[in-house]
Amino acid sequence: MEYKTRGVCSRLIQFELDGDIIKSVQFVGGCDGNTKGLSRLVEGMKAQEAISRLEGITCGMKPTSCPDQLAKALKQALGQQ
Repeated sequence: MEYKTRGVCSRLIQFELDGDIIKSVQFVGGCDGNTKGLSRLVEGMKAQEAISRLEGITCGMKPTSCPDQLAKALKQALGQQ
């Protein structure tokens, strides 16, 4: 699945779910080390758990962040938006 991000440095999040488990996540653009670390941390996690941990995180003065955008992408994939 792909999610076009808004308001952050990364442009796109590509991810795969196996049911409700996050199988893989890849950010296009953004802070390379941070997005790779975030991806590895959530792989194997239940999507709802990742959403509850990441939703609402901001980046500097921005009202969102790459983790928050991932939460939005997962919510959309689960039909929660």
